[in-house]
Amino acid sequence: MIPIRNKKTLQVTVEEMRKFAFSYVEKYAPSKQQLKTYLLKKYLKLSLKNINKKEITNLIDIVLEDLEKNKFINDKFYSDSKARSMIQRGNSINKIRNYLIAKGINNELIKETVEDIASKNSDQDFFSAIKICKKKRIGPARIEDNRSLFYKKDISLLARNGFDFETSKKVMDIKKEDYLKIIRLL
Repeated sequence: MIPIRNKKTLQVTVEEMRKFAFSYVEKYAPSKQQLKTYLLKKYLKLSLKNINKKEITNLIDIVLEDLEKNKFINDKFYSDSKARSMIQRGNSINKIRNYLIAKGINNELIKETVEDIASKNSDQDFFSAIKICKKKRIGPARIEDNRSLFYKKDISLLARNGFDFETSKKVMDIKKEDYLKIIRLL
């Protein structure tokens, strides 16, 4: 009786891994670290008996280098595009920084992205806080009679969204007319 071999060659594994990576990149546009985590989970779940974790990690690194060389994944582009979309939604610079750190982006790229945001608009957090006020109907977006009642609640909501106390206080102290002028500009 001839024994059945269930061994995969490394070349087959790399090609299979590349296919998984392409399908994931096509669907989600991830950072390099996100893709690495995905592939590692995928192959640890398969639990191939003849390949250990170190070999899988080395294969994943080879596939990631290939994808990066062919410009399928680019952490600089990822951090810039995520920062741009988060600013549009009204997120603070601190929240953007923490999000990028959580996604495994290099600290130098995060620093460049934050400096780029600051160079385009020196008071970006102020305008983002105004957007949050409009979206959540807090602070200057409230009716004048209710503003003093909800002052602490509104300040804490801005703090949870990553805005510092000075920025939150500055936004909360805006008069209704000034707020409406700023909203028209945004």
